[in-house]
Amino acid sequence: MTASNRRQFSRIAFHAPGQLVCGGGQDEVAVVDLSLRGALLRHKGSGPQPGIGDNCVLHVRLGQLDALIRMQGTVAHLDGPFLGLACHSIDLDSATHLRRLVELNLGDTALLERELAALVGED
Repeated sequence: MTASNRRQFSRIAFHAPGQLVCGGGQDEVAVVDLSLRGALLRHKGSGPQPGIGDNCVLHVRLGQLDALIRMQGTVAHLDGPFLGLACHSIDLDSATHLRRLVELNLGDTALLERELAALVGED
């Protein structure tokens, strides 16, 4: 079974700059896409790219707003400059912003509710 066949959560294209904090260092990333369970990022900073299994915090500012998505996770995979961050925790405000972003991009409230139910049901 391929990763795309196992994926339970819709990814939404979301191109924005972000900061990835790993092991005390901070570097610039470009957000490629987001989901309720993680993000695909392109490392564009000058520092060393984190490795698989590294714990990191992603900060993404939403446009001109003071809204910020702050996601804690682990680097799940690497492919050249791209890295997948698997979300382990997210604060309530960040989750609310991310939920709204996913809802606007999916255009399907029923699908969003199924994804949220699956997210809550995970251990």
